[in-house]
Amino acid sequence: MADKMTICTRLRLSIPAVFLLAVYCANTAHAIDPGMPNPPSSPTEVKLGVFLADIIDMDEVEEAFQAELILIAQWNDPRLAFDPSVEGADYKLFQGEFQFNELFTGWWPQLLIVNEIGNGDINAVRITVRPDGTVRYKDQRNVTLETPMALQSFPFDVQTLQASLISFGDYSDQVKLVVDQNVLGATEEYAEVNQKVNIAQWDLLNLDLTAGTADFRYYGTKAEFSEITMTITLERKSSNMLWKVMFPLVLLVSLMWAVFWMDIENLADRLNVAFIGILTIVAYQFLIDGSMPRISYFTFTDAVLLYSFIVMCLCIYESLLVNSLWKRGHRNAAKRIDTAAHWAFPVVYTVGLVFNFFYFQHA
Repeated sequence: MADKMTICTRLRLSIPAVFLLAVYCANTAHAIDPGMPNPPSSPTEVKLGVFLADIIDMDEVEEAFQAELILIAQWNDPRLAFDPSVEGADYKLFQGEFQFNELFTGWWPQLLIVNEIGNGDINAVRITVRPDGTVRYKDQRNVTLETPMALQSFPFDVQTLQASLISFGDYSDQVKLVVDQNVLGATEEYAEVNQKVNIAQWDLLNLDLTAGTADFRYYGTKAEFSEITMTITLERKSSNMLWKVMFPLVLLVSLMWAVFWMDIENLADRLNVAFIGILTIVAYQFLIDGSMPRISYFTFTDAVLLYSFIVMCLCIYESLLVNSLWKRGHRNAAKRIDTAAHWAFPVVYTVGLVFNFFYFQHA
């Protein structure tokens, strides 16, 4: 009798355990279900739009920028079609990381920004499936992108920043990316009415998406991938640099010309004033270098600094020359040179600044 009770007790205890085990196996099998790993057609056309929500930061030293992007992709997968009367809904919705990763078993393009630095943050993800199998994917992500910058005309430069997007692992004969013009137009309208897109010292001029192909060697051999290139055009607001750096610099150089009104024989006073100006130019050089990348070419600001340095050095040579002539008795010649320098230096310096401006604007 005791043995029969023991057997019954074990059976009663095992029924919940078996039930829980069955549920666990079902969930596990569903979690590892590969779903539909292949694109629905060859190639599958994916309409891709990139909504630029915000430009967070620009780093000229690292030649990188941070942006908040919303990626919107749409494609058709007949394998996901359903009868809305049976499902009791006009569409299926999967939102959040859990539903996207664990519940949605259909195929989707893994959108990769090729020139992204680091992993980035995907803050939200959402997929909707329509009865005809139309799938619409959205995600919001914060990214840091590396892109070359053309700084020749700094601080009057216009920067063209780019981001290249591909469907990772899918060749161009498997997935073809095309531009969703509706999303592009929405970004342009948003930028016009919302100044949040613009960041300090920069104005957003244009945003464009273009479709093309690119070659990458992810699998050891050269392969062609469909690519969408996002181009952001920004114009620097130069007023801050002009009033805080350039204008004080020009004013400082003009103050150095006071040596031409000082007595010719007071060489020590002339040299003291000129050398103070030269040391200030050197300090300006360190200031500018700290905010610029290690580029191999001259910018407009570099040219102005170097030109100002040369003009100040010429002030020293002029003082040495007229003082030497004065001591050797050629006082009239010394006075004529000093008088000519009163006007020659401002004219030559101004012409040089104008020339540099137009030269670097068209460089």
